[in-house]
Amino acid sequence: MNLAWETRARVLFEGDAHVMEDACGFKGPNAWVIDGATPLLEPLGLPASSDPQWLAQALTMILAGPGTDLVRTGVRARLASALAAVDAAAMPLVGAERVRFPSAAISVAQLNADGVEVASLADCSVVVRTAGGAIHLVRSGDANAAVDAALAAPAQEPPAAGPEQARPPVDPAERRRLLIHDRQLRNTQGRLWVARREPEAADHAHVVQLDRPELMVMATDGAWRAVDLGLVSGPEEFLERTESTLGALGLMHELRARQAEIGEVADDACVLTLAPATP
Repeated sequence: MNLAWETRARVLFEGDAHVMEDACGFKGPNAWVIDGATPLLEPLGLPASSDPQWLAQALTMILAGPGTDLVRTGVRARLASALAAVDAAAMPLVGAERVRFPSAAISVAQLNADGVEVASLADCSVVVRTAGGAIHLVRSGDANAAVDAALAAPAQEPPAAGPEQARPPVDPAERRRLLIHDRQLRNTQGRLWVARREPEAADHAHVVQLDRPELMVMATDGAWRAVDLGLVSGPEEFLERTESTLGALGLMHELRARQAEIGEVADDACVLTLAPATP
């Protein structure tokens, strides 16, 4: 069996921050998409345009190389091996610093004899079409879900009777404070686990084994905004629109136009569409 991918589309759109902090790639049975997290803490000054860019580039180069994890199996082993290599590369640059070290959302897909195994940390999205046209969405969750839930929760219970109290608008300073606090607690028990420099993050990844794929698209949350904003109806149409490079470029152009219309700051966007290589 030929366990390798071939590309159908690969598109990266820089966001309004003008530093590309997304990355993607594939080699052999493995494919990946990486979304570097926007810096909130004091930067470390890693040798790149930004700390998240360094991490995204380091991970994509490492994932293209051999795996070294002998404790885990499958896609968890590939992810853990890459994170251990990041840790080793970071040590001479920033020592043992972890809290301020850049982090990323990541999804890794690995072809195997049973189909494809997908591991996700945070909010990259993977859509897989298997035999018969079944559509599967693999995503760990929204990276800022805990912060958004805290902000949405009412300060006190409303009265039992009477009109419902309107919630006050979100204070940007309070949201930033909560985001910083959440970032400081990542990769600790009971909190969000992301790709940083801890190999054990692989043990907390959301992992799904699917049947043999016909087609797969991997996307960062910046590209997935096309779904959030209603430019496509959901995962199935997103996959259809990104089956080719021209299709993916067209959808990302529509996304940027829509974001400009509504005054939304555009995030980096990455789309990687693959199919199993023919023998």
